[in-house]
Amino acid sequence: MKYTLFWRMCTVIGVGTVLLFWAIDWLTNHTESSMSFIAQEHQQQLLDYGKEADEIWKNEGEEALSAWLKMLQEKEQTWVGVVSSDITPLADSTIYKPFFDRFQYGRSVEWKIHLYFQQNPVMELPFADASTHLLIELPQRMRPGAMLLYANALLQIALPLILLCILSLVLYRHVMSPLRKLENVTKSFSAGHYDVRTNASLLERNDELTRLAVTFDKMADRTSKLIYNQRQLLADLSHELRTPLTRIDMAVDFVEQQINPQQALARLRYEASTMRNLVEDTLTLAWLNTESPQLNTDDFDLVELIQVICEDARFEYPDKNLVSTLPEKAPLTQSSQIALGQAIENIIRNALRYTPEKSEVEVLLAITEQGYRLCVKDNGPGVPEHMLGDIFKPFFRVDKARASIGERIDTSQSTGFGLGLALAHRQIEAVGGSIKAQNYTHDAQSYKEDASGYNNTPQSHNDKNTQRSGLKIQIELPRSSATAL
Repeated sequence: MKYTLFWRMCTVIGVGTVLLFWAIDWLTNHTESSMSFIAQEHQQQLLDYGKEADEIWKNEGEEALSAWLKMLQEKEQTWVGVVSSDITPLADSTIYKPFFDRFQYGRSVEWKIHLYFQQNPVMELPFADASTHLLIELPQRMRPGAMLLYANALLQIALPLILLCILSLVLYRHVMSPLRKLENVTKSFSAGHYDVRTNASLLERNDELTRLAVTFDKMADRTSKLIYNQRQLLADLSHELRTPLTRIDMAVDFVEQQINPQQALARLRYEASTMRNLVEDTLTLAWLNTESPQLNTDDFDLVELIQVICEDARFEYPDKNLVSTLPEKAPLTQSSQIALGQAIENIIRNALRYTPEKSEVEVLLAITEQGYRLCVKDNGPGVPEHMLGDIFKPFFRVDKARASIGERIDTSQSTGFGLGLALAHRQIEAVGGSIKAQNYTHDAQSYKEDASGYNNTPQSHNDKNTQRSGLKIQIELPRSSATAL
């Protein structure tokens, strides 16, 4: 559900509100009902008044009863009277018998009292003969509901306030618990603990806060990776700069001592150019890692771009055989010709650098369902399998990795810093592609991949046993970088 937290809070608030109103109504009615009865001691007092009046009427007569009634009125500050229930019918009418059974002059002491009536009710206390009744207006001191005002204030103000506070606390804890965890993780992350992440228990919530935590973890992963990469890049750069700086110091000493100054000046120019290229490549790589740009502003033909790169490479490496198998056209839209050209050029130059003289480097471009597949195969010794994932890391020396296989390699033309393939990796990712490397071995002259990149066709049976090995770098490119990104 898209708004899980919203609907959850609406449900809690809605159900809580309904339950609150129901509880208040039930408690109010129950409280009023329980407070509507005369207290037991007052009920007994009224019954005692009735018995006392009955005794006086029987034993002392009407005058004594009259005096007692006056005394009772003054004592209770209320009206008191004694009446007879003898009803005489008129005009030959008869009295309906159940009427006598139900007839009452006042209220029984056990009945409920209407708390909202201003006038106190008249209470009836029957004598023993059941035909004479003591009537007394309920004294004010016996009127129930004296605490009704406070009870209503408690039920209608204090109780809702307490329940709403509890509901707010529940919602607050539900919302703030993951936010507090996120706050603590953020503080730890800002303090330099780049490996901290939000608690995995937040995934059980499956709401907006869970998505916030997942987003934070992704941001933390990317940020920590960038920080570690930048630190490593800075450390590697400082290490790489030491050698040319040392050579520059030596060349300056030679110039000052007039020891072969022309050669020293040439060395200074060479080392300055080396440092400039090193710094420029490092800054480009740092920009690609930090900014993660989306390079999708150019429309061009990939075949034409590869042909130009191959012609330049053939001129630079005339002793190597660069073979290209390309389709007629391979249009790319919303990509980057500069970034892709630099990446492909670095990969082809790297393949030519580690291929022996008179050997072959293959460049094959195939059309796939998703876009294009570009394969660059050299004829070198390959790379140890455990190092294949490292050749795209900054300042990783491919020549050292290849040399560890034990084959003699001519690296006299190598002036790289281990940044070429790392730059190619980031540039290809920036245009929405992917790159991977693998070692391969197959019959060099017997089989040759066609332009589709999938089929093999026999070439010569005489050289069938000639084996070819090397490193194959494969690039997958979308037809449009905008759709891939």
